[in-house]
This record gives sequence, C-alpha cells and structure tokens, in this order.
Amino acid sequence: MAQVLEFKLPDLGEGLTEAVIVTWLVQVGEVVAIDQPVVEVETAKAMVEVPCPYGGVVTARFGEEGTELPVGAPLLTVAVGEATTVPEAEGSGNVLVGYGTGTPPARRRRVRNAVPERANGTADRGSAPEPAPHTAVAEAAAHAHVPAPLAPLTEGPVPVISPLVRRLARDNDLDLRRLSGSGPDGLILRADVEDALRVSAVRAAAPKTPPATANAPVGVRTPLKGIRGAVADKLSRSRREIPDATCWVDADATELMRARTAMNAAAGPRISLLALLARICTAALARHPELNSYVDVEAREIVQLDHVHLGFAAQTDRGLVVPVVRDAQARGAESLTAEFARLTESAHAGTLTPTDLTGGTFTLNNYGVFGVDGSTPIINHPEAAMLGVGRIVPKPWVHEGELAVRQVVQLSLTFDHRVCDGGTAGGFLRYVADCVENPTVLLRTL
Repeated sequence: MAQVLEFKLPDLGEGLTEAVIVTWLVQVGEVVAIDQPVVEVETAKAMVEVPCPYGGVVTARFGEEGTELPVGAPLLTVAVGEATTVPEAEGSGNVLVGYGTGTPPARRRRVRNAVPERANGTADRGSAPEPAPHTAVAEAAAHAHVPAPLAPLTEGPVPVISPLVRRLARDNDLDLRRLSGSGPDGLILRADVEDALRVSAVRAAAPKTPPATANAPVGVRTPLKGIRGAVADKLSRSRREIPDATCWVDADATELMRARTAMNAAAGPRISLLALLARICTAALARHPELNSYVDVEAREIVQLDHVHLGFAAQTDRGLVVPVVRDAQARGAESLTAEFARLTESAHAGTLTPTDLTGGTFTLNNYGVFGVDGSTPIINHPEAAMLGVGRIVPKPWVHEGELAVRQVVQLSLTFDHRVCDGGTAGGFLRYVADCVENPTVLLRTL
C-alpha cells in the first residue's frame, strides 16, 4: 500500500525563517524523482530551487505562487511505495542545492497513511481519502492530516507523561490543556504537540487581508517581503542603531583614468574601474583599520577585523543586493575584476547564494552609474563605514596653477561615529582621494 510523505520547507540556513513561493516546478499528479527540484522560492537572501528528498507522485501542493511560508510549513505531499517506517529526514539529504545539509540526530517516527484521521486519533474506514487541493495554504492545511482546532480548556490534570512533550509545548507557548491526546486513554503524545504547532504555523502563514478603513487612501499595496522586505528591515535597523556621519571631497580622477587606460592597453585581462577603487579601499583600510570593524552592542565592544570582505552595491530587477568579495585585501586588480564580474552576473541572474550576500566588513557604493554626483547612504549594518563614489565627469579644475578641464569625481564616506572620530574618517577619505588623483601614491603601500 502506498504511503503519503509530507515534505516541509527545509531550514534554509543563515538565520532565514521564511520564504516566498515564486514558481511551482511540478503539478499535482506528476511523478517526481529523488532530489528533483519541485519549487523555486525567494528568501531574504536569494532565489533557491528546493529539491524533494522523496520520489513518487505529487498528491498535494500547499500554497499558491506568491505565498510566504515559514520554515517547517508543509510544501507538498508525495505518494511513495509501500508503507514502512522511515527516518524523518530520510532521502538524499540534499535539501538545498548548493548549500548541503548536516546529518540530523537519528529519530524515527510513524508515517501517517493517506486515510484521514479523526481528532481522537482513530481512522475513518468508511470514507475514501479526498484529493488534496492546492489553491491556498489554509485550504491545503485542511486536508493535510492535522488535528482539529484547539479544544476549550479542560479541568483537572493534563494527561502527559513525557517531560520532553511538556518542554516542547512550554518552549512554543502551547497550552497542553487545549489538546486532545491520541494516545491510550487520551494521553498527549509528542506527535500531538508537533501537529498542533504545525497547524499554528500554517495558519500564521495564510495571507491576511488588511482591515478596511473608511477614509483610507486608494492605492496599490505591495507587501514588504523577500529581498525588498529584507532591505527595508536592514536599513531601518541601521538607522535606529548606528549614529552615522558623512564627509566628502572632490577629487581629480584624470590620472586614475589614464592609468586604467594604460593597463588595458597592455596584454592581459581588462581591469575595471571598480577593481581599482576597491584596491584603493583595501589600502586605505590597512592604514585606518578602525573603519573595518563593527560594534558588539551586548558586550559594548568594538570588534576590529583582520580581513576585508568587501561588499559592493548592485541594483537588479529584484531590488538592491550587496554581494561580498571575500578577502579583498589579498586580491590584485585582475582578481578583483574577475570576482566583481562573477558576482554581478549572478546578481542579475538571481543565482547569488546566501554566502555571496553575507559577511561583509566594508561596502563600496558606486552610485555614479546612476548619473549622480553624491549621496549620503545608509551604512550596511553591522558594518562601520561605506565609501561612495559619484560619476566621473569633465569639470573646470585648477591643475598646476592653471584652469583646465579635468575628470572630477565626488567621494563620500559615511561612518559609524562610535568606532572613530572625524579625524580618522577624514584621514581615510583624504588618502583615497590622494590615490585617485595620483595613483603612484598607492605603489608605496604595495
């Protein structure tokens, strides 16, 4: 007899707790193989194809495209071979392509058959299983073999023996007096608590209609979720926690542009302007390491880092992302150019992994690509500073005592005033400007 296995949204890592269904890759009734991607989801970090660890026939999908689900909520059910007792995490273990999974502690559970159960735990043998719908999370949950809504409070002792069951309920603020146990004489089992928690998670994930207000302005509502929601949360936190300040300076970039032209005229890979600016950044951070740090609020300590993981802002169709170049201080111009190109291509393709988007220690923001001269950006929390680079344009400039047309750029540094004072920030920015105006200055630090 076939058994129906439920595949839940797996732990996506990096502290992610929910994901939005972007595209279903399988239909109900379709046969899937082990490790076949079944759904594409969007997290706060990246787009991810989720493979199913079971092989069989898809019997239900939980959630429409655009629905946000918490980790642990049902994704779909699969009818596999003959019924048997299987480990909870059995399958290939390759839950997320590209991320890998750890091996969880061995734990076995009883797999429920496709016949619906009553609230008291007894099977209804007189009715055939209904096909599970796939229109909405709440509707799907009604057919996902979960218990009925929580019962009213009962008087007297709670029928629980296992201290693990009590702890699981206590840790999740679940009142055991509202549960009807499926064990002997109404004994509440661990499975009863887990089922109740799953029902709560599915209901919490169901789309909520905003309350109607008589005088509410008419407009288009766009949910703050996925990357847009993650950006909003991070920027809001930065504004709340970081007392930032900004200083800026104009610099003559004519010699830097000539140096790049000379580099690219020689044999070898072409060097990008962003790579040269990144190389200047890492040299400046070596001289002013206070800006390559973060504040540990709980310990009330400034943590200075000995490596530079350089983030750079990239605008994509899905919103602003900040990919990170690892160990930028150890890379030359060619290596930086290649890594910037790889990460930018992945950003526009939507294939950046959480590792590509986390762990930055300093950010380089080239907003000159938008045709603007200056900005006062918000620091990428929990970093301590961000260097902004405006557009490079011909402007009148006094050069060697005479008025001339030169390639001028505005540089700005936004910094966390807790980690340093204006003297350090000004010294950093002045060194960057000196290297832009006279790239030979950089040779002294190589």
